[in-house]
Amino acid sequence: MTTLSIIIVIAFVFGYLCIALESITRVNKAAIALLMCVVCWTLLMMNPVSFYPAIAGNEVVHHISEVIEHHLGDAAGTLFFLMGAMTIVEIVDSNGGFNFVRDALKTRSKRKLLWRVAFMTFFLSAILDNLTTSIVMIMVLRKLVQSREERLVYAALIIISANSGGAFSPIGDVTTIMLWIKGVITTQGVLTEIFIPSLVSMIIPACILSLSLKGKFDKEQNLPKSNASQFTKIQRDIIFWLGVGGLVFVPIFKTITHLPPFMGILLVLGILWTTTEIFHYNTEEDDTMAKRVSDIMSKIDLSTIMFFLGILMAVAVLQEIGVLTAMGEGLNEAFSGNYYLINGIIGVLSSIVDNVPLVAGCMGMYPVAQVGPMAVDGIFWQLLAYCAGVGGSMLIIGSAAGVVVMGLEKITFGWYLKRITWIAFVGYLCGILIYWIERTLFF
Repeated sequence: MTTLSIIIVIAFVFGYLCIALESITRVNKAAIALLMCVVCWTLLMMNPVSFYPAIAGNEVVHHISEVIEHHLGDAAGTLFFLMGAMTIVEIVDSNGGFNFVRDALKTRSKRKLLWRVAFMTFFLSAILDNLTTSIVMIMVLRKLVQSREERLVYAALIIISANSGGAFSPIGDVTTIMLWIKGVITTQGVLTEIFIPSLVSMIIPACILSLSLKGKFDKEQNLPKSNASQFTKIQRDIIFWLGVGGLVFVPIFKTITHLPPFMGILLVLGILWTTTEIFHYNTEEDDTMAKRVSDIMSKIDLSTIMFFLGILMAVAVLQEIGVLTAMGEGLNEAFSGNYYLINGIIGVLSSIVDNVPLVAGCMGMYPVAQVGPMAVDGIFWQLLAYCAGVGGSMLIIGSAAGVVVMGLEKITFGWYLKRITWIAFVGYLCGILIYWIERTLFF
């Protein structure tokens, strides 16, 4: 690594520490992420030729502009998907669409609610994706648990369950989608061999967290009455099925059209928006304006969006200067042949930096073989899908699900690190152990 590369890494680590210590510094994590992003790219521009020796003169500046635009395009796709999904869920929620989901989950027992939330999140994230599922479940959770201290425990389990559920489905997480599209894992292979390890990685933390919950909710706290809606039951049902059904349709739309996922989200949002405007046409303006989509969109937490933008673009710098690739090559040399250790460490790293460039780097570094661990549905690729997905639960900013829940529930990095990280790590290791047993005894 060059001196400039080391300085960029130090700047990234310092920014990361400031984000982790948000509760102490009292500086919003979004502001730090944006500063970290700009500082890292500015440092790269101090001597860009050292990173792009094949490009000479002024062409290197033009090349970096194209590189930034490329990474910004990737980040924008994620951000538009996030904003679209958040808006869709807010529309459904504000019009009483999740009432029947709330009724299906409701119970006065705190532990029963925890298990119901865990399993619903786990399986929903495999059908939708872990990001969208987290948003949906947080909205439902707000209707069931009014105490914020108790709700944080459930919210943390939602992060773990969403990431675990997304790991065993080819469409449940961005990284599994990448591996699936590349053809190194198959639908049948990942469902049959990763399902049980993913389930264990959710059940173990749920068991530990359930020990901190005792007793029952008060009736008034656990089951608050929902706001009255001007819409009829049929209209509310239409809004629900357009919203949630549309989210399920997004991966199908991507498969059919080959367009990015955010285009599918925008399609669903456009249809849902038009439908609600038609429904509002025959209602009183004063009673419904607060539930118009244009007003709902103003409630989207932009600080979370800015934080996501800063983190993704800062990690892109590490990708450009070759730090992530160097880490992968170092792991390969240090633990040659031990794919459990290599992927286990990659999973831990995925909780620190974005798992998407990590997986992309691994896909570029390790060739697909005809037979053995590197073959299609081999140990390496299946473990990579599991570790990159589940490993993101160890830190709250280690996954898209964690970031969005962090923004929605205002969970601090320190609280999650102290209370949840070790629990998620235990579940993560147990899942790897179960996968090893599966491979040793059955496959």
